[in-house]
Amino acid sequence: MGRGKVELKRIENKINRQVTFAKRRNGLLKKAYELSILCDAEVALIIFSNRGKLYEFCSTSSMAKILEKYNSYTYGALEPGQSEIDTQSKYQEYLKLKAKVEVLQHSQRHFLGENLGDLGTKELEQVEHQLDFSLRKIRSRKMQMMIDQLSELQTKEEVLLETNRNLRRKLEESSSMIRSTWETGEQSVPHNHPPPVPPQSDGFFEPLHCDISLQMGYNPSNITDEDTAIGSAIAPSGFIPGWML
Repeated sequence: MGRGKVELKRIENKINRQVTFAKRRNGLLKKAYELSILCDAEVALIIFSNRGKLYEFCSTSSMAKILEKYNSYTYGALEPGQSEIDTQSKYQEYLKLKAKVEVLQHSQRHFLGENLGDLGTKELEQVEHQLDFSLRKIRSRKMQMMIDQLSELQTKEEVLLETNRNLRRKLEESSSMIRSTWETGEQSVPHNHPPPVPPQSDGFFEPLHCDISLQMGYNPSNITDEDTAIGSAIAPSGFIPGWML
């Protein structure tokens, strides 16, 4: 059964972290020694623990010579008008900047709650005070941003209210103009009242109001003697003879 893949992250347990560091440090030093012997290579290895302790390996007699060779390959030949003293001063400046970066990295880890085992009581109090000061500044900035946003929202609200009032005033003016136009049109047009509608009866049909004296096709004043004779000739059964048609 093969070994499982180890997740590369910081070991939180202090004892396990120290044991792992010792094992892997020895393995790395062994690999560097084997590389220098098997391949006839110049190998220089420098290790600093989290406590600042130095561990090194050099395949030659002098670590300084390998470092000098490294500097010559890294920085290249000197530029015209540039002395070796300038190169050394720049290298020293580089080392100082590198040390500052390391200090800042350690401080950042402390603020994140990491690597606190090496700190004393005073150092922990300094970290705590620094965190409190940073937290107060963050809260102050957050409060100021919230106040600014609230002020901006209030300004937008006033603008919207003013716009709403203007629109309502325009709507009222338009309504009054339309109302006045309607009233003027009604006064200019005469009113034609329809004839009164007689009341309807409660039934389905309404009785017809007819003139009793009206008789269809009969007018006594226009009856002649010929019409009388024709009427007297009508048969008792009520039929008219064919020769009279």
